[in-house]
Amino acid sequence: MTSRDLISIHDLSRDEVLEILDVAADIKARPREHRAALERKTLAMVFEKPSLRTRVSFETGMTQLGGHAIAIQGSEVGLGKREAIGDVARTLEGMVDGIMARTFSHQILIDLAAAASIPVINGLSDHLHPCQALADYLTLREQKGKLEGLTLGWLGDGNNVLHSLMYAGAKLGVNVQAATPEGYEPDPGVVARAQADARATGTRITVGRDPAEALKGADVVYTDTWASMGQEAEHAARVQVFRPYQVNAAAMEKANPGALFMHCLPAHRNEEVTDDVMDSPASVVFPQAHNRLYAQKAVMVLLMGSAGT
Repeated sequence: MTSRDLISIHDLSRDEVLEILDVAADIKARPREHRAALERKTLAMVFEKPSLRTRVSFETGMTQLGGHAIAIQGSEVGLGKREAIGDVARTLEGMVDGIMARTFSHQILIDLAAAASIPVINGLSDHLHPCQALADYLTLREQKGKLEGLTLGWLGDGNNVLHSLMYAGAKLGVNVQAATPEGYEPDPGVVARAQADARATGTRITVGRDPAEALKGADVVYTDTWASMGQEAEHAARVQVFRPYQVNAAAMEKANPGALFMHCLPAHRNEEVTDDVMDSPASVVFPQAHNRLYAQKAVMVLLMGSAGT
């Protein structure tokens, strides 16, 4: 990879995204060959938001690659409050080999990357979730044997996960068809940038209101919680608005035969997705979650390994 950081998949070339997926697949297939890839390397993990998959995958990944990870709670750092973001970056760069941050504000990640001379990885922000999208497309390629020409149908909130799925889909040749309620659309700038990238790969990135249209021709049906972290106070109101966007058996029938079901987790069962879909043979939510480990390992090896530093 020529990129120094992973802040947004939009910043990467098509070849760089494919390289991450290929390295992830190789690490998964031949783990012993990579067990010293990050020997004596240390990753600082800063968490402003709670985490299960992100923390476990990064920390386990560093250990299995021969390195070490340190988890730091946001309250211990106070990014931009207790201490200037640039000061945090310049302090950490003299002690560790990379920074992964899971934050509310996307600007914090941009500022960390601008100030730090070591790689910065976006573990999630309110705007983007690139590590999730990489794991998702790794899973989709494993399950379908290819990516180019596939169609992903999204029902629900136009959130950070959808943003990153659009960016990556446009690079990889996967059509993304989203249906969101009025007022909950994805960021127009993200959509415009993804559509511009999509023109180069002959890919469609569309946003509408009709769930049936989003699922027409879909090879995978994807949803997420209706109220993300920080939106808990809106939960009751959102449930009423989003109810027509629930993924249930009837919704799955609108997609292609053999369509997969994906969810980035955590899931609010029987809200955005019913149990019969979540636990069905079509569901790949747990292979998808497990692939966070391999996608993250690939990112860390490419950014922090000998080839990336």
